[in-house]
Amino acid sequence: MTLNSIGLDTQKTKKITGDLNYLLANFQIYYQNLRGIHWNIRGKRFFDLHVKFEELYTDANVKVDEIAERILTLGATPLHTFEDYTKAAKVPVGRHISEDEKAVRLIVASLTELLKIERQILDDSGNAQDEGTNSMMSDFITEQEKTVWMMKAWLGESV
Repeated sequence: MTLNSIGLDTQKTKKITGDLNYLLANFQIYYQNLRGIHWNIRGKRFFDLHVKFEELYTDANVKVDEIAERILTLGATPLHTFEDYTKAAKVPVGRHISEDEKAVRLIVASLTELLKIERQILDDSGNAQDEGTNSMMSDFITEQEKTVWMMKAWLGESV
């Protein structure tokens, strides 16, 4: 087993950085979706949702940076082109969404996909004793589960 300069197995970190790049691509699509619904939301709930969507995209922007920096910390290069993101991502792309319920459903669908990816990374990083990635995924999951719950509550649905 070969260890990198931070003491992690290089083979295991190679898989983790690949998965982190996949997460990064999906997060970038999620971020752009949030910008779009922030700009285009219409209706009686505009003021509340416009502010909420800004809060979410600001948070997503911070997470994008954290993911990219973690990839660099592990010795790999983060994806950084829209072409890379659109080829890799599974998060649904929201186009021309201005209705409140459609916007919130897009957020729930996106976070559901991100949570699947993060749970896989959490499992792999735990097996690799990669506490930095593991901690980051755990924090992301906790926050996003709460956001899903709140969005579903707003829709009048349960998780």
